[in-house]
Amino acid sequence: MKPNTQQLNDLTIQVRRDILRMVHAVNSGHPGGSLGCAEFMVSLYQNIMDRKPGFDMDGIGEDLFFLSNGHISPLFYSVLARSGYFPVSELATFRLINSRLQGHPTTHDGLPGVRIASGSLGQGLSVAIGAAQAKKLNKDSHLVYTLHGDGELQEGQNWEAIMYASAKKVDNLIATIDVNGKQIDGTTDEVLAMGSIRAKFEAFDWDVLEIAKGNDIEAIIAGLTEAKSRTGKGKPVCILLHTEMGNGVDFMMYSHAWHGKAPNDAQLENALSQNYTEAKSDY
Repeated sequence: MKPNTQQLNDLTIQVRRDILRMVHAVNSGHPGGSLGCAEFMVSLYQNIMDRKPGFDMDGIGEDLFFLSNGHISPLFYSVLARSGYFPVSELATFRLINSRLQGHPTTHDGLPGVRIASGSLGQGLSVAIGAAQAKKLNKDSHLVYTLHGDGELQEGQNWEAIMYASAKKVDNLIATIDVNGKQIDGTTDEVLAMGSIRAKFEAFDWDVLEIAKGNDIEAIIAGLTEAKSRTGKGKPVCILLHTEMGNGVDFMMYSHAWHGKAPNDAQLENALSQNYTEAKSDY
């Protein structure tokens, strides 16, 4: 049975606690985007994706997910652990020497749930397209999901992949763009304005939908469900997910400053006090 909305919200709070504690412990990492996409990742793994128990790299007979903006690894690791891929206690090894949980996901240590190394931005969509085409060759009707940052779209390789996916009718692919309007050096408009992302994807013949409330569980599930209904119709699907960087921690929101900055002791205590549930299960 799938968790209800309250259970998903409670899990999102737990995931935010994990993110904050992981980044604080090593004074390193990227809390802003991780917090902003927490509701999305929890909804995807707990409600939307058709996943097998355990993990195998081939992923035949199940939905696949590829994290392209790999710097939000604290979120990815927390959701994987809370979804049963590896022990929650392993989150305490984040960014430590010889840990499987490095700052950007890697594959050489065989961490369950991680299918590609995603340290370099702009590459995830290309890999996901290949996986989606492999599913078609294998006559596997399951879907491939990806997540990208809006600033990441400034990388040119994305647009080659976007062009290819529509030309080859890769219609078992749902690519989600985290549209928070911020990146490490400022707003996306200040760094390299992209104009209308929707118009660009549509010009490349993608089917595009938007989730205006990208930090609302019910809106996310409704949007992802709608996206699934649009697959198999000759076009790849793009979701524009409008989120707030640092969501859930008042002093981290509405600024790019926390893209890659860890909270100090007092800030951690403040942030955790804003994300409290009786059901919390810290590692």
